[in-house]
Amino acid sequence: MTAVPTSDALAPETLSPDALEQALRAHAERYHHQHPLHRRMNDGESSREEIRGWVANRFHYQANIPRKDAAILSNCPDREVRRRWVQRIADHDGTTDGGGGIESWLRLGEAVGLSREEITDERHLLPGVRFAVDAYVTFARTRPWVEAVASSLTELFAPNLMAERLAAFERHYTWIDPAGLAYFRTRIEQAPRDSEHGLEVVREHCVTPESQAAAIAALSFKCDVLWSMLDAIDQACGGN
Repeated sequence: MTAVPTSDALAPETLSPDALEQALRAHAERYHHQHPLHRRMNDGESSREEIRGWVANRFHYQANIPRKDAAILSNCPDREVRRRWVQRIADHDGTTDGGGGIESWLRLGEAVGLSREEITDERHLLPGVRFAVDAYVTFARTRPWVEAVASSLTELFAPNLMAERLAAFERHYTWIDPAGLAYFRTRIEQAPRDSEHGLEVVREHCVTPESQAAAIAALSFKCDVLWSMLDAIDQACGGN
């Protein structure tokens, strides 16, 4: 007679830290650099109207990154993690007038022909983009802090995308003032630092099958957020 497996035998195995990292990095195939809108943009096929629509809508994401990071900080009991994580808020909000990633994105908006007022009052913001970004902030606020950290690991894939985007904009969209592309140059440097720290946290804290599955699911969710944003922008602005 065949023995019936016990519940322990059916339980998922704990991944080694390296195997967990590999599973997380595999999400590169789901990252939004594969989206048709980004492919079109990098190939020099986007119209001015499409680029302006993307910049205007992406601002809602940029403006909410510090709120997402503040939510992680508010839930995080680890002082050493907080000491390093708070740098992300400073990077985006800036520590002085005229500094920070949000300011750099506003300058990008001006470089593509948008006024600051029409970016900040979000008159061009699409419902689908608002929904996706707000869902991400809610996730960071309501889920365990390590899961929220794991969701940020799309930054593992960001430097390559930023480098490709910068090269594409400089090559194909010469009507954009190069000074307005500073955000991309800065994130090429910042994203590896941030992703290294986030990965360190997840490797250290996700040591059970349940926590590892939650971390992988969190990163999958974040990939869906970014993809959904582009779906909304593509539907509204694509082909213009």
